Amino acid sequence: MYTYNDFDEAFVRSRVAQFRAQVERRIDGSLTEDEFKPLRLMNGLYLQLHAYMLRVAVPYGTLNPSQMRQLADIADRWDKGYGHFTTRQNIQYNWPKLQDVPDTLEALADVGMHAIQTSGNTIRNVTADHFAGAAADEIEDPRPVAELLRQWSTDHPEFQFLPRKFKIAVSGAEHDRAVTKAHDIGLRMVRNAAGEPGFEVIVGGGLGRTPMVGKVLRDFLPKADLLPYVEAIVSVYNLLGRRDNKYKARIKITVHENGLEKIQELVEERFAAIRGEFTGFDQDLLTEIEAAFAPPAFVTKSTDGYEAARLANPAFRSWTDTNLADHKADGYAIVSISIKKHGQTPGDATSDQMRVMADLAERYSHGELRISHEQNVILPHVHQSDLPAVYAALREADLATANIGLVSDIIACPGMDYCALATARSIPIAQEIATRFDDLKIEHEIGALKIKISGCINACGHHHVGHIGILGLDRAGVENYQITLGGDGTETTTIGERAGPGFSADEIMPAIERLVKGYLDLRTDETETFLQTYRRLGLAPFKEILYPSEEKANAA
Repeated sequence: MYTYNDFDEAFVRSRVAQFRAQVERRIDGSLTEDEFKPLRLMNGLYLQLHAYMLRVAVPYGTLNPSQMRQLADIADRWDKGYGHFTTRQNIQYNWPKLQDVPDTLEALADVGMHAIQTSGNTIRNVTADHFAGAAADEIEDPRPVAELLRQWSTDHPEFQFLPRKFKIAVSGAEHDRAVTKAHDIGLRMVRNAAGEPGFEVIVGGGLGRTPMVGKVLRDFLPKADLLPYVEAIVSVYNLLGRRDNKYKARIKITVHENGLEKIQELVEERFAAIRGEFTGFDQDLLTEIEAAFAPPAFVTKSTDGYEAARLANPAFRSWTDTNLADHKADGYAIVSISIKKHGQTPGDATSDQMRVMADLAERYSHGELRISHEQNVILPHVHQSDLPAVYAALREADLATANIGLVSDIIACPGMDYCALATARSIPIAQEIATRFDDLKIEHEIGALKIKISGCINACGHHHVGHIGILGLDRAGVENYQITLGGDGTETTTIGERAGPGFSADEIMPAIERLVKGYLDLRTDETETFLQTYRRLGLAPFKEILYPSEEKANAA
């Protein structure tokens, strides 16, 4: 893992001291709220419905045990004993007091963390595949590149006041687990004809009120050209992007209004002009960073105990079937820890649970944890012989839910329970759906199914790319939930189709139940997933299930 150097340490400490002085001036009245707002947003502090909210950056989703323990201590000392992991691989605290925020930032700095650029019209936290450095299908670990981009973008003088917020995602594997095509810039590692690794560069993706799938700007970009090329893209957007209308200010609109060919022309022109300014220092820096991400010293041990435990314990076997992924090293597995126990708030982890996960990472996962954009926590390097012990510890901490990728593994934004922008609740809907399907005991029969819920049009819950997406809206003061179908956030990214009229809060759970049970009748066999069935049949049969004719409804 990357560790802060002297420059990082000094920079973050100076920002904390600067913000401490700004907070003091706000509290004594020297600054009005309007004057304070841009200052707090530069440090990840929002004002939500009931309190301030602090968003802490977890660059490319990677944490070490000390950092996770510090997040737990912060939750206990300055919040309400829990944190909320987000689709940006960040953690949010929903109840900090303004006077305590500088101390919180100081505590973060003690473990090499911060909240810089987690808000504002700047380049936000760079995200990555949460299986990076471990996945069996990986070409290369993308995290060194993500760290290079983090260092380049942090406090970049040209890009602190962009037309709108800007998000970059990086993936180094064949299977896209970073939703790269729904980002302002998506970088997917590929190989050219000579077998050399480089990047497919995607621009103009995004969700929100105008969802768009990103377009390929370059089929193959050599790694050595990455930083100047990304700077060229952001420079072009900074000049061309609209500032007259915030709803049309994202780069996806810039690409749409100007056309991909013009954007390509401008980016290539800018790239040619600045490429010479990058005289190899970026590659020297990348080489240093790559050394910090050297693979752990994997060991060779017998896996007989693991296989015996699977045979002896059905609950453990069920957990291994859903919560493990293939690792690049023989005898190892990637463990996804579900923090979505049925009926709980998706993405919330208590301080005690954070400490358990930190301990497990230290003992069994070579000192590494990852936060996934799907709001779960990953132990990336666990030997199969240690899995029974890991499972036992997770079960004791109420973290052994075997539902990764299933119907109750729901992505949900905080919604109207916390967010000032939300127009409907997300959390209660997610809880109701998860609880209902747990009661029905058909989750494993249903198989892979991604439900994603957003409490407003901003789509922080990624509902557009859910196999089943749910969007909460306000209709004349009443919560109304629209359903979209067939979305996908992988390398075959697709925006879901709106099924029809929305449902009330009381109607949405029965509608989802009808939909899922109807899918079980429509699929060819138990191996055909919901998404595959939808792609084979299209919207029509699912729409009939959601909106049965009046005669059928009365007969039922």
